[in-house]
Amino acid sequence: MAVRPGWQGRFYEDFEIGDVYQHPLGRTITETDNTWFTLLTMNTNQAHFNAQVGASSEFGRMLVASPLTISIAMGQSVTDTTQNAFANLGVDELKLTAPVYAGDTIWSESIVLAKRESGSRPAAGIVTIRTRTLNQDAVEVLTFKRTFYVHRRGAERAASLFPVAAVPLSLDNG
Repeated sequence: MAVRPGWQGRFYEDFEIGDVYQHPLGRTITETDNTWFTLLTMNTNQAHFNAQVGASSEFGRMLVASPLTISIAMGQSVTDTTQNAFANLGVDELKLTAPVYAGDTIWSESIVLAKRESGSRPAAGIVTIRTRTLNQDAVEVLTFKRTFYVHRRGAERAASLFPVAAVPLSLDNG
């Protein structure tokens, strides 16, 4: 019986300028997500947690806190872009292009804009992507550029830390 590794993420060598990754997981944002996030981050703008204030706003309802939308969008991109990254170097050109509301489902996709060798870290490279996030109606709600350090394939610090079991998994020990 062979052990087959799961998805390990992309390494520096896997990125090609112009490649687009449609990240596989959409995320519906709930009112609870939004309320908890505002509490965790001490965001006291009532437009995010007070239904009366939201209803009286130009949007007619509560808004999802923008940093929550940004966090989810960035998280959606990890599986395809930064699973093997070890440092974000910058987020630039961040634009919030449409409001997000509780109940919206957001999806993100990224395009590779640039890549270069690292001059100081031979086991890594630097990649720049642009990510955009769409809601369930295909309306863009967010866009940003992100630059990060990512390990090269075979880099010592990128090695799996999965523990070796004393008894290997088999059909018999079930």
